[in-house]
Amino acid sequence: MKMKVKQLKPYHIKADADHLYVIVSPSYFTLLINREEYQLDPTKAKEIIIKRRDKTIANLNVEFTFRKNSELIYITMGELMKIPDFLIILAKIAAPFFIDDTATDDGLIEDEVVIGELERLNIKRLIDRSLDERDEKTFYHLLTLL
Repeated sequence: MKMKVKQLKPYHIKADADHLYVIVSPSYFTLLINREEYQLDPTKAKEIIIKRRDKTIANLNVEFTFRKNSELIYITMGELMKIPDFLIILAKIAAPFFIDDTATDDGLIEDEVVIGELERLNIKRLIDRSLDERDEKTFYHLLTLL
């Protein structure tokens, strides 16, 4: 059975802290199966759940129903994932909602660098002040902090 995505647009998107819920409707989810057009029939499943952190599909066990007139075809999420168009379109839909932990880590590292530099500059000012006041003990102590 040869399959291709003709149309996949979300009807609605919900997100919580961990998951993204892509709700699809018959008018927005159409497959070409052996060159015949089939629309989603939401009797079994109408939602794709994606983990926001690792970008994987969480509901792998669901089965979607597609209809052409009175003919029904059942397709599992695993079969849909074998269609390159499906994964590409789904990735574009979900991309704005993904949580990128590395960006947060980079921001923390950048903050630590800035704070470290400010502390170093503050120590240099204190060294200058200890020289002005001829405070030898403080001067040598501050040098150890650099």
